[in-house]
Amino acid sequence: MSRRFILLLLLAFAVTVALRGVRLNERPMHNDEGVNGVKFGDLWETGKYKYDPNEHHGPTLYYATVAVGKLSGAPDIDHYSDARLRFVTVLFGLGLVLLLPLLMDGISQEGVLWAALFTAVSPAFVFYSRYYIHESLLVFFTLLAFGAGWRYWRTRKLGWILLAGAGLGLMAATKETFPFTVAAAGIALGLNHTWNRLFDASGLPIKAAPLKLWHVAAAAGVCLVVAAILFASFFTNPSGLLDAFRTYEPWIHRAGGESPHVHPWHFYLHRLLWFHPARSPVWSEGLILVLALVAAWSGFARRHLGNASASFVRFLTGYTLLLTAFYSLLPYKTPWCLLNFWQGMIILAGVGASVLLRMAKSQFVRIPIATALLLGSAHLAWQAWELSATPEYAADPRNPYVYAQTSPDLLSALSQIKEIAEASPEGLDTIIKVVAPDGDYWPLPWYLRQFKKTGWWEKLPVDPYAPIMLVSASFHANLDENKTHLMPRYFALRPGVFFEVYVQVDVWTKYLEKHKTTRQSQ
Repeated sequence: MSRRFILLLLLAFAVTVALRGVRLNERPMHNDEGVNGVKFGDLWETGKYKYDPNEHHGPTLYYATVAVGKLSGAPDIDHYSDARLRFVTVLFGLGLVLLLPLLMDGISQEGVLWAALFTAVSPAFVFYSRYYIHESLLVFFTLLAFGAGWRYWRTRKLGWILLAGAGLGLMAATKETFPFTVAAAGIALGLNHTWNRLFDASGLPIKAAPLKLWHVAAAAGVCLVVAAILFASFFTNPSGLLDAFRTYEPWIHRAGGESPHVHPWHFYLHRLLWFHPARSPVWSEGLILVLALVAAWSGFARRHLGNASASFVRFLTGYTLLLTAFYSLLPYKTPWCLLNFWQGMIILAGVGASVLLRMAKSQFVRIPIATALLLGSAHLAWQAWELSATPEYAADPRNPYVYAQTSPDLLSALSQIKEIAEASPEGLDTIIKVVAPDGDYWPLPWYLRQFKKTGWWEKLPVDPYAPIMLVSASFHANLDENKTHLMPRYFALRPGVFFEVYVQVDVWTKYLEKHKTTRQSQ
C-alpha cells in the first residue's frame, strides 16, 4: 500500500467517524432498539443469556456490547445511555471501511478508495450504523467472510479460509436472514465459474495452488464451532444449539407474509432511489446505483478495469443482483434489511467510479468527472447528516429510513414522569402501571428500567390504579373519572399509537409544589 493510499483511506475513515459518531441521542430508541437494550441489560447485569428462536435474532449483538462495555468501563444498566448502546453498532459501521482493503486486488486500489468514500457517506449505512439493531453486525461479518474468502482464493493460505469460516459463523449467529447471502454468493460463484469456463479463461485461478478440500472442511468446522458457542451462550445453554435450527419455522412463516411488515417488491428501491414526501427534499442514493451499473458493464466487457479482476467484478455483480432480487421479492420487509444488498452496490460503485476516471482520455475530461463524483459524494454526505443527526428529520416519517419510529414526544413525557416520581416520597420506587394491547408499549421498558416497581399489562387489570399509569388511548380508559387521579398529559409513542398519562392527585400536588419551589429558587 502506498502512503497516498493510506492517507486517502484514513480520510474516508475520518468522514465515516464524523457522520456516525456524533449526536447519537438525537433520535429516541426505536421499539426494536428498546427490546435489544433490555435483552443486553439482562446479560450485562446477570451474566446470563438464552437465545429465543421465536424473536429478537441472534446473540452476537449482545455479546459484542458486553465486550465493548467491559473495555470502556460501562456503568450499570440503569445508567446506560442510548448513545453508549449505539456506539457498538457505530464501531461495526466504521469497521466496514477498514475491511475494504481485503478486496484490493479484486476491485483495485482506486476502487477500494471510492468504495470507502461511498460507504462513509451512504445515508442508509450512516442511519442504520447509528441504530442498535443487528444489521450493521451482519453486513460487517458478511464483508469479513467475503474479504477473507477472496484472500484465500488468491493465496490458498489456510488462515484466510479459517477467518472466512469464522465470519460465516458470526453471520449465522447474528441474524436468521444470513442464508439469503450464502445462497446468493453460492449461485453467483457457480454462474461466474461457468462464464469463466465458456468466455473468459483469465478468470480461472490457473496459477494458484489447487483448492484443498481439507481447508474447506476446516473452515466449515470453525464456522460451526463459532456459531455453536454463541447460540449455546458459551456452554451455559445447550438447548440453544437446537434453537438455532428451530428458529426457521417461525421466521419462514413471517417471510411468507404472516406479518404486518408485508410490502411491495419496490419497497427498498423506492427508499433508496427516489423518496420525495411532501414538504421534503428528494432523498436519493441513485449515484451509487448508476456507478454500480457502470462497474457491471466493465466487468463483462473487460474494459477500463485497471488492476481490478473482471472475474471478481462479475461475481460481485451476480451476487448483488441476486440478493437484491431475494430481498425485493420476499413479502416480509423492514428497511434496514436493504443494507445487505446495498453493500454490494457500494463496492461495485467504487469500481464504477474508478472505471469512469480511466475512461477519460485527458485531464480536461478526468477533472470534471472527478469533480462530479466528489460533489455527488458531498450531496450523499449532506443527506446522511440531515437524515441521521438533525432534529428535523432523524425521527420524522419524511426520512426514507424511518420506520415505525418512536416519537420524540416520548422523551418529553418521560422527563416529566421522572420528575413526578421524584417528587413523591417513593421516588424511583413509585409504582407505575403500563397497559397496552398486544404488548405494544416498546421501547418503554428500556426507558423505565430505573423504576423497579413497574408492571406491564396487555389489558386493563381489575385494579388499574397506581400512583402513575401509562395507558394506551385505544382503551378509552377514563381513569380520571373517580377524581382520585387526573390525566395531565397525552403523548405519542409512535405514529398512530398514543398513551394517556394518569397521576394520583396527591402525587401530582407534590410534583406541582416541588416544581413551584424549584422555579422560585431559580
